[in-house]
Amino acid sequence: MGLVWAAGGFGLGGVIELIWNIWPGFPLGPVFDIWPAVLAIPGFMGGAAFSVVLGIAGRNRSFDELSLPRFAGWGALGGAALGGLFVALGLGGADAPSLWLRAAMIMGPFSLGSAIAASGSLALARLAEEPRLIEAALESPEGEE
Repeated sequence: MGLVWAAGGFGLGGVIELIWNIWPGFPLGPVFDIWPAVLAIPGFMGGAAFSVVLGIAGRNRSFDELSLPRFAGWGALGGAALGGLFVALGLGGADAPSLWLRAAMIMGPFSLGSAIAASGSLALARLAEEPRLIEAALESPEGEE
């Protein structure tokens, strides 16, 4: 899961880099110059945190039994946990005047990004699972359940 989320973050970072190179006035450009790495590393860590949450909360369930809002909620929970770890370690948002503002600046984007990535992961998993179900139905003889 971490590698899939890292690939997504790398791709999004590549798009931001491309836009920045085409449009020099792009507002996110001057913040970081290595967007693929900036988004791939937290993507990997967020995917790993989400895997832990999914392993605990979603065990013994198949992808078709899981709802998209619940999956997104678990993703947000994993992102908030990872963001909370960053806040506890004193990383990021050092110029924020208070701990609460720093926590909101870090945990908010992590939670939102993880919820979006988790929803995409469930949609991708359902697409990958569908052909197997179709193949199994085609292979079983008629009349057998």
